[in-house]
Amino acid sequence: MLFSNGLIGLREGLEAALVVSILIAFLVKTDRRYALKWVWVGVVTAVALSVAAGAIITFSAAGMSFEQQEAFGGTMSIIAVAFVTGMIFWMRKAAKTIAAELRGKMDEALKVGPLAIVVVSLLSVGREGLETAVFFYSSVQAAGGGTTEPLFGFLAGIGVAVVIAALLYQGAIRFDLGKFFSVTGVLLVFVAAGVLSYGIHDLQEAAILPGLNTLAFDISGTVPEDSWYGALLKGFFNYSQRTSVLQAIAWVSYVGVVLSVFLIRPRRRAAVAN
Repeated sequence: MLFSNGLIGLREGLEAALVVSILIAFLVKTDRRYALKWVWVGVVTAVALSVAAGAIITFSAAGMSFEQQEAFGGTMSIIAVAFVTGMIFWMRKAAKTIAAELRGKMDEALKVGPLAIVVVSLLSVGREGLETAVFFYSSVQAAGGGTTEPLFGFLAGIGVAVVIAALLYQGAIRFDLGKFFSVTGVLLVFVAAGVLSYGIHDLQEAAILPGLNTLAFDISGTVPEDSWYGALLKGFFNYSQRTSVLQAIAWVSYVGVVLSVFLIRPRRRAAVAN
């Protein structure tokens, strides 16, 4: 689970850190440093709200019955997949224009006043925070109790993202963000497919979806989840040694459709442009 959660933490953390660095750079370069404190108020508020959202989600599920917890966990997994899918495509599209858009919003906010600056900063960072909170809950549910891997993965990914953003801001490193988000986008398709499969399983255990015992395969004797290679597959793809037919169909369909759209559409647009 370290890799998949670290990847999510890296993507979400880097997006949030880049947003903050763009806003700060704009204020510094335009000699409006007085507004920096309001940007940080918005950022801190966004982080606090994200943590609060994660706590509310976690504690809301604690008092539920088994079936209710499974239904809630499955629903949150589906929501997390929707968030991640949207993030994959949004960042690919916005990578080249996000800086100009943020500078435009901040320029307008500066004309209105401190509250507008706080709101722009909060909304710009808060989306990533909310997505992270939902995905973190789904990852903890998928990992099961008694493990801190999801937490360590998220924290490690966010930590690396902050370091990268700081180095980019200082000009110490340069790399193609478009390619970075494309590569991580492909990896995230497989991570999201695993979360979708796990969400389907939860909804089946809650008796909301049928086919819990109609298995596509059971290779618990060949690739057990507690083996090193089973753990590796689970960490990368949320592998389950007993997978129902519905889970398998959802996994294959999601990867087939989303990965195809993600990889093929840019080439078609380029061909049309030429």
